Amino acid sequence: MDDLRVWEFEESLLTGSAEQFSESIDTECLMVLPKPPHVMVGQQAIQAVTDTPRWVRVVLADRQVARPQEGLIVIAYKAEAYDHGERQYVAYCTSTLRRLAHDVWRVVQHQQTPHLESKA
Repeated sequence: MDDLRVWEFEESLLTGSAEQFSESIDTECLMVLPKPPHVMVGQQAIQAVTDTPRWVRVVLADRQVARPQEGLIVIAYKAEAYDHGERQYVAYCTSTLRRLAHDVWRVVQHQQTPHLESKA
């Protein structure tokens, strides 16, 4: 997956439907989110995000991409999330994507650290 598609995929996780999100998350995904229980795995992680409102728009900055081996992509970035034109959330994030088959990728790790002045 080229860099442009990596960022489109990640952005779609933040703005797309809950169904699209759950289809993109691996059943063994490990996630750390800024709300209890904070550390989640698999279905618990999928449900935690499925139950939250989707963002109208996100801006991903300070983008970094690493490819430590074939079929594995690790990204880090700053996310600014907007709801109807007003910035609501700022966090520093990482995600790890694993390729299952040609053009089939799943998130196996995601972490968010809210900006200190952000509404978490």
